Amino acid sequence: MADYTTVTTRIMRWLGLILLSALLITLLELIHLPAALLLGPMVAAIVFAISNRRLSVPSLLFQLSQAVVGAMIARVIPASILSEIGRQWPIFFSCVFSVLIISAMFGWLLARFQVLPGSTAVWGSSPGAATAMVLMAGSFGADVRLVAFMQYLRVMIVALVATLVARFWHHSESAPLVSGFQLVTPIHREAFVLTLLLIAIMTWCGRRWKIPAGPMLLTLLVGSVLQDNHLLQIELPPWLLMLAYAVVGWSIGLRFSRDILKYAAKALPRILLSILCLVVLCGGFAALLVYFAGIDPLTAYLATSPGGADSVAIIAASSQVDMPFVMAMQTGRFIVVLICGPALARLIARLVERKS
Repeated sequence: MADYTTVTTRIMRWLGLILLSALLITLLELIHLPAALLLGPMVAAIVFAISNRRLSVPSLLFQLSQAVVGAMIARVIPASILSEIGRQWPIFFSCVFSVLIISAMFGWLLARFQVLPGSTAVWGSSPGAATAMVLMAGSFGADVRLVAFMQYLRVMIVALVATLVARFWHHSESAPLVSGFQLVTPIHREAFVLTLLLIAIMTWCGRRWKIPAGPMLLTLLVGSVLQDNHLLQIELPPWLLMLAYAVVGWSIGLRFSRDILKYAAKALPRILLSILCLVVLCGGFAALLVYFAGIDPLTAYLATSPGGADSVAIIAASSQVDMPFVMAMQTGRFIVVLICGPALARLIARLVERKS
């Protein structure tokens, strides 16, 4: 009887979590908040976690969701990125590494003044795709709750500022923050089956080889290579992405507690200051691109925006900008952060410990 009651309680909690997540997603989409499909489930899970309604996401389901996110990133990486980088490599490398160095500096300052622990501060400040940074941070020993708090706060601020800049520059009401999701869209069945096969194989490899954030990274790498060589068309229906985002959001939110929320609230003013400084400095890099390279201001600003690549892509697509340049800069920086992030996090953590 006790087992039956426990199972019933868990089922009711999961139903409640799903319903609350759906409600929050709807509200966040109505106010055009970036990453609503992930933030809604994450906030719902935080509510359940701090109210002692304990639930947990199975590790296999979480890793499959990681792989779906990797496939989504591989799908949006433009095939023209290498030619675009090769055509303007001095501008590309100077901007990418300038933003990376500045973000690492802010991470070091947050760790140095004990606003956040060392590696957590670095991953929270990393200017890559927010979901990918959160997934990798958890695999490299950082506090994924604080990283998520910082990353998604920056995503919202960057998207809001980028949207205001786009509207002000073109005096138009276009450029929405996020596009609406249609749950039912036509799909190419063969491509969808092959995409699911890729996700399953890369998840198995990631688990087998115990690579940190392996399902996401392997799916991203192999998927982008196959797609760019026209060997695979990555097909991800919106309902699958929505489910994957929800699982990632739940897995992050359910790790929260009242103590960690108090800690995050206490650190909020300094975290917010570091984010705003990063946005301003990246705006300064954009001004240098305009002055020295003759790039139009809106293209330069969107290209150097620190993170929120998906939101930036949506804004760029609805504005008159050099889309290949913007996406090459955003995607290239993301790849550099993926490669350098773990080593950078360890280095800064060691420097902070030595200084202490």
